[in-house]
Amino acid sequence: MLRAVLFDLDDTLLGNHMDTFLPSYFGLLGQYAEAYLPRDEFLKVLMTATQMMRVNTDLLLTNREVFWQSFNEQTGLDVVEVEMFFDKFYHNQFQTLESVVTRRETAVSLINLCQQKGYKVVVATNPLFPRAAVEERLRWAGLPVSEFNFDLVTTYDNMHAVKPYSAYYQEILQIIDVSANEALMVGDDWENDIASANSVGCSTYWLPMNGESAPLQEAVVTEYGSLDELYRLVKSGWLSELAA
Repeated sequence: MLRAVLFDLDDTLLGNHMDTFLPSYFGLLGQYAEAYLPRDEFLKVLMTATQMMRVNTDLLLTNREVFWQSFNEQTGLDVVEVEMFFDKFYHNQFQTLESVVTRRETAVSLINLCQQKGYKVVVATNPLFPRAAVEERLRWAGLPVSEFNFDLVTTYDNMHAVKPYSAYYQEILQIIDVSANEALMVGDDWENDIASANSVGCSTYWLPMNGESAPLQEAVVTEYGSLDELYRLVKSGWLSELAA
């Protein structure tokens, strides 16, 4: 039987296209970081450390540990001090980026419905950000962790791999104690959310973006459509049919 629904965050539960969000985010963060490094130098360090998380294969290290190890190797700065400095950014300045995103009211109704039906619900966002940044984006989506008891929210603090690697999905399933054939992954990104989740055996629901109208590979996606359409499917009992 189906037991869990995994949701991507950006451009799934929250209207937040990275092509719009990232320039604003990098601009704000780069300016804040000038207390330690010139903006351009900092952004180069940031991108290199982020890439190290993407290519890391040592599953004994959290993404956070990989990031700060790379940051230290590049700059020689005290990572304990610098991490605390950036924690303040995510708890204060980061919230100003809410103006860049769009709330999707259906997302709140959908999460409520899934939880009411007894499914485990995971926020399966690519774990490249600290927990504070993910929780803030969930607040923007109308899904604050203070009000929604998610079974797991993936962040760079608690995960050891990133999308689109199968290890990311395998770790989620292990944490929530659910088999792949008992889980549905919902997301907009074909490679990160759909093909990757399908590769480990999960059912998938794809949210086409940017004018896309049909799946790249029919066999990889269980169903596709809008968030509104998914809500109607869940309400009608579609998730129980998946597990039949």
